[in-house]
Amino acid sequence: MDKYAQVLLRKGAQHRVENGHPWVYQSEVDYVEGDFEPGDIVDVYNFRHRFIGRGYINPRSQILVRILSREQEIINREFFRKRIAHAWQYRQRFLAEPEYCRLVFAEADFLPALIVDKFGGYLVIQTLALGIDRYKEEIVSILDEMFQPEGIYERNDVPVRELEGLPQQKGYLKGRFPTLIQVRENGLPFYADIDLGQKTGFFYDQRENRAAIKPLMQDATVLDCFCHTGSFSVHAAVYGAKEVTAVDISEQAIEVAKKNAALNQVSDKCEFMVGNAFDVLRSMSDEKRQFDVVILDPPAFTKSRHALEGAVRGYKEINLRGLKLTKSGGFLITCSCSYHMQRDLFSAVVQEAAHDAHRTIRQVEYRTQAKDHPILPASDETSYLKFLVLEVL
Repeated sequence: MDKYAQVLLRKGAQHRVENGHPWVYQSEVDYVEGDFEPGDIVDVYNFRHRFIGRGYINPRSQILVRILSREQEIINREFFRKRIAHAWQYRQRFLAEPEYCRLVFAEADFLPALIVDKFGGYLVIQTLALGIDRYKEEIVSILDEMFQPEGIYERNDVPVRELEGLPQQKGYLKGRFPTLIQVRENGLPFYADIDLGQKTGFFYDQRENRAAIKPLMQDATVLDCFCHTGSFSVHAAVYGAKEVTAVDISEQAIEVAKKNAALNQVSDKCEFMVGNAFDVLRSMSDEKRQFDVVILDPPAFTKSRHALEGAVRGYKEINLRGLKLTKSGGFLITCSCSYHMQRDLFSAVVQEAAHDAHRTIRQVEYRTQAKDHPILPASDETSYLKFLVLEVL
């Protein structure tokens, strides 16, 4: 068996990692014993020299080691095959449409920094850290063997790779095919642009939440802000809304949203606008417009704790405007995908917005991310999506 370098944790710093968190920070390490290259597999031990886990190391990153296994097992092709097979079995058990899902959700599927999305016969992959990127060819080969997809596409055009010393890049890994492809969600067809769309082209993490809006939609007038490619808008229209106004700042996303409405034969119910949602919310509020349901599903306003104060202001602003635009007896559906905006803080910000808007709110439902984005209780970072349904009085 290979002899790996050993990463020894400082006394007092080991508890978080021993309790199941998959990241070892630079500041938690006492010393490293043995030679290694960035991206190599290493073993992690506590200060008593007790084995904690095996993972890959990158001194360039603040996350020095990402743990792959809690066993002293060989990290090879068979290891990755088993992990991916287990992830697929999980999706098949819990999803009604497993052909369209997040197949691998990084740390939550015990494959740190690896994302794989399944779009029917096509796969999109992201390798977001040096250690996992070194296995990219092997992982692509396993995916090809296991699923025999028509095509595989790489969306590694993300800035986080640069923190790992990796270039941004995207392109075909198997096949040549049109990158505007069809997926299904809750029985409805949608286009996903896997080349130009955000992230990998479609946000599966709201799947169950989109289905959950159905009871609110009969004959409703709906405002959908930050609509991206129109998934909430189309669901609303199909579920019985009589009129949907949808806003996004991206012209490209709005073009796909229009195609999605047409695909589902609800174009007559949907009006799509290119615009800054903050500005649109403000102008509609000034005009005293009113809707039965307002949906706010913004992108993450903060990716770090340092920017949280600004994010809080942003969330309060959109929720204040959204509440003013909601009819008495109507509903506000408000979301945050910022991990650093914790659930209690998010709820407090929305309540403050309600106070300032002179509205009373009653929580109908709190939900989180879809089942193909599983949560590790030992790793708060895997729990990021907040989805609140509020009755507005």
